Amino acid sequence: MSPSSTTTCTSLLEELQIIWDEIGESYNERDKMLLELEQECLDIYNKKVEKTRKFRAELQRSLAQAEAEIASLMSALGEKVSFPKKEGSLKEQISSVKPVLEDLLMKKDRRRKELSETLNQIAEITSNIAGNDYTVSSGSEVDESDLTQRKLDELRADLQDLRNEKAVRLQKVNSYISAVHELSEILSFDFSKALNSVHSSLTEFSKTHSKSISNDTLARFTELVKSLKAEKHERLLKLQGLGRSMQELWNLMETPMDERRRFDHCSSLLSSLPDDALKKGCLSLDIIREAEDEVRRLNSLKSSKMKELVFKRQCELEEICRGNHMDINSDAARKSLVELIESGDGDLSDILASIDGQIEKAREEALSRKEILDKVDKWRHAKEEETWLDDYEKDENRFSAVRGAHKNLKRAEKARSLISKIPGESLVALLG
Repeated sequence: MSPSSTTTCTSLLEELQIIWDEIGESYNERDKMLLELEQECLDIYNKKVEKTRKFRAELQRSLAQAEAEIASLMSALGEKVSFPKKEGSLKEQISSVKPVLEDLLMKKDRRRKELSETLNQIAEITSNIAGNDYTVSSGSEVDESDLTQRKLDELRADLQDLRNEKAVRLQKVNSYISAVHELSEILSFDFSKALNSVHSSLTEFSKTHSKSISNDTLARFTELVKSLKAEKHERLLKLQGLGRSMQELWNLMETPMDERRRFDHCSSLLSSLPDDALKKGCLSLDIIREAEDEVRRLNSLKSSKMKELVFKRQCELEEICRGNHMDINSDAARKSLVELIESGDGDLSDILASIDGQIEKAREEALSRKEILDKVDKWRHAKEEETWLDDYEKDENRFSAVRGAHKNLKRAEKARSLISKIPGESLVALLG
């Protein structure tokens, strides 16, 4: 108790004694009141001490909690921080611990946020790969007991692996999209509809809904591209077959080039391979239908044209035979052709092929006879010149100075030279 407090208490007791004297209070009563007063003071002190003791306990508890939280945070964060020694009063110790705790709490919040963001991205990409259509909710649950940098690095490494896988899958999807687009232009089908049959996100993707990269989507793409390539191959073969048919029929019926140019796009495909880059729309169903219509039209004209060609080829055969002195009964051959065509027993293509074969043989025969025929022509010419020379030598005026006499003399000299080369008088002797 301070001196001032003692003085005050003493003066108050003295004043109380004076009052008691004036009142005439008995000593017993006075002792009793003093005891009560002493007890009341003691109670007040006890209350104050108890309150102070509780406050000390709270400070100790706060300090212990702070130290425990620091230890827990260091363990969770995997970090060690310099910790002040227990020196000074409780308030001083708490003041020294508080900045450390606040710094660790800030690190915890920052690390927790980084982990949460990383986990959210991992969950989102994993969901994309799994093919889940629902949006992953933010705020993935973070393990509060492990907020270490090592854990964050591991998750970031996992995230990078997933990003790499996502990039590879996205590249595959884009490659498939390009392939489908290229085939859609060649085959002329609805590009968007084809993509939508694989996954709706491929035609409706945005910032909130990215392209599907799931295994199912990739499998569907693989099947789609495979079927489209097969369709491309099938249509190409069909158009090539139609193109060859058209060319055969055009050649057969000697169709003008102007009419053929309308189907140049079909003719240009005859040497194409299934994997070649083809022009836009060149394998569309409309193109195929047009080619089919043209082949049908040509086939309908083929019958009448074939009859015309049969007789045209027969005339060609007869001309070759006559020109090369080969025997052929034209009337009988024509009559036989008419009967065969009208009876319907013979196929016009076979008949035409047969005549073409005869023409080829006739040409070969004519080629083999060429040397003989040349000799015959020379022999005939020589005989004609011999006859002229006989007449010329019988002419008594052949040496007269008439106009053109010198030309006759030169012709006579050539005729004598030509006749002298004839080995005999007969063609048999010449050919021998």
